[in-house]
Amino acid sequence: MKELLLVFIGSALVSNVVLSQFLGLCSFVGVSKKIKTATGMGFAVIFVITIASAIASLIYDLILAPLELDYLKTIVFILVIAALVQFVEMVIKKYSPGLYNALGVYLALITTNCAVLGVALINVQKEYNFITSVVNGIGTAAGYLVAIVIMAGIRERIEHNDVPESFKGMPIVLITSGLMAIAFFGFSGLL
Repeated sequence: MKELLLVFIGSALVSNVVLSQFLGLCSFVGVSKKIKTATGMGFAVIFVITIASAIASLIYDLILAPLELDYLKTIVFILVIAALVQFVEMVIKKYSPGLYNALGVYLALITTNCAVLGVALINVQKEYNFITSVVNGIGTAAGYLVAIVIMAGIRERIEHNDVPESFKGMPIVLITSGLMAIAFFGFSGLL
């Protein structure tokens, strides 16, 4: 149990997927303008990463590794992730059309979100078992949610401040991301 807690904290805070490993930056920058939209995206990513970690772990342990088809893992994991994203997109479109419209193209981009594929590959690389893979997936996705919601809150506040013209738009977002990464680096002393 202690090992799983350490995996969760490590993947959520110490090795934050966005601010430490620089995965999933496209949706992190693109969808972090409003807290409500960022929260919806964060929960969609939690669902996709958790389920993708579980299914990828099972497929790897039960099919790819025994049949020595390790070289197919990236392609298989991409197919699993694409199917999950299509499912999430259909559910959000049916039950929350406002969130579906707000997420726009970024919802479909979860398919190509490096964070989702990265977690599945890291689980294989670190030889995590099924439970540890799922915990690592949940922790990573929770870290993504925390990072994107904090960024959205900061961006909403920046919108009402007097930012110099040359820093408006993407420059202030990148500077803010860098400062957040430095702050999250402080969590490295936890483990």
